[in-house]
Amino acid sequence: MKVSDRPELAMTRLLKTVMSELPKGVQHLCLILPEEGAWPEVGQGVPGLESLQASLARRRLTALGDTPVLVEMPGGVLASWVRVPTEGETFALHTRLREALKPLLAEHAEHLHIAAYGPADFRARVLAAAAYCAWLNATPLPTLKTKPGPKALKKLILQGAATLPALPRLRALAEANTLTRHLTLMPPNLLRPGHYRKVVAGLARQQGWQMTTYGLEKLRTLGAGAFVAVAQGSQQGSQPADAAIVKLVYDGTGKGKGGEKGSKKGSEKGGDIALVGKGICFDTGGHNLKPARYMSGMHEDMNGSAVVLGILLAATHLKLPLRLTAWLAVAENHLSPEAYTQNAVVTALNGTTIEVVHTDAEGRMVLADTLTLAARAKPDAILDFATLTGSMHTALGTRYSGVLSNREALLTEAVAAGIATGERVCSFPLAADYAPALDSEIADVKQCTLDGEADHILAALFLKRFVEDRPWLHMDLSASRCKEGLGAVASEVTGFGVAWGLEMLGRLRPHG
Repeated sequence: MKVSDRPELAMTRLLKTVMSELPKGVQHLCLILPEEGAWPEVGQGVPGLESLQASLARRRLTALGDTPVLVEMPGGVLASWVRVPTEGETFALHTRLREALKPLLAEHAEHLHIAAYGPADFRARVLAAAAYCAWLNATPLPTLKTKPGPKALKKLILQGAATLPALPRLRALAEANTLTRHLTLMPPNLLRPGHYRKVVAGLARQQGWQMTTYGLEKLRTLGAGAFVAVAQGSQQGSQPADAAIVKLVYDGTGKGKGGEKGSKKGSEKGGDIALVGKGICFDTGGHNLKPARYMSGMHEDMNGSAVVLGILLAATHLKLPLRLTAWLAVAENHLSPEAYTQNAVVTALNGTTIEVVHTDAEGRMVLADTLTLAARAKPDAILDFATLTGSMHTALGTRYSGVLSNREALLTEAVAAGIATGERVCSFPLAADYAPALDSEIADVKQCTLDGEADHILAALFLKRFVEDRPWLHMDLSASRCKEGLGAVASEVTGFGVAWGLEMLGRLRPHG
């Protein structure tokens, strides 16, 4: 990484300097200008200027608009010119930069040069954001193709700011988001619960996390009937399923001891936060079998747990001064003679009896017992992440994710965190008059209804029963996959929630 400062440069000198300083072999360049203000004066004899002017003329433009322009510069350099707003939401900035970088990264650039022109604060902001977009999209995602895959970006050169203090955080975020997408994209035959647990164990060793595994037999003994009901469908004869609730602890306070909860005072600096993630490695729907159209892609139903791992990784790399306890509900929802059925009644870990209404509503079942374990440790706040309901997709599409909470203050912070990071969220109510829909004649609560109306709200009301009134926020990850890419991320699988989650950790205060 090279960062150099040229605040005194006029546009002419910037272009000449950029072209003259391009290292040998660097053939991919992104030039960022402020959207506001007049088109800067450019002198004669500037390398590539004629090509830019010709490209603009072909579009009947006298200056760059809001769409990036691709130009062939001298020496075969491919340059993407873009103007971005000097102010405004992060999402719009990330989207514009992602679009500008896309054609450069499509050529699998190994060296990428990014330069910015404009006021000093603008240059610092956009160069950091552009670096984040480049890191996110230049790292190859997993592929099982027999031909060698593209090479990763080797060198990123930034010109226009002397220091960029945001870079370490953004680099950690990019690596964390990439981990989340990598895990989410793994085929279901290569990431069954047993495989997933081995991956998590490897991460725990590398990062120094304390790991505790609650296997299926232990959960049966504890009375975690909601989780076991789902997991038992994956048993093969006498062989137990590899399903488990996995607990990981990162303690950046320096006052905790091993994997056990340290003194509550030990988390004063940044809080004691529980992160809970749905980790269904494949979801057939169980006895209420999904049709092929909706079963395709269900290996991604573990995305919530992958988001939690991404947040944990970023917090670890940044050495955040707080205590995080991650709880991953790792299982599969399969069809078998042992699988749970409609109208069964099971008893959850906290003693609540649940009438099963639809076996494809397994996510809220495994989360119920996982949230109970998380709440028993009495954290300052609980954040849970899950690809939970189709109704959230219906409500928001794939560009936002939905959040619900038992604390209005958490919802306010959640929306603000979405604006700050470009991972936008919309809040939904947990109004009490929705709850009677889950009344059961035979058990304490119905798992869901067959109507499907407002199921994202009903699912959250169901989960609310298992958090012991701890400050809690639930994210339904409708934006985990977006066909065109989303914000800073160009791939269809977005890693949504990692940047948002890290931002939320800095915003959380006791809301009890």
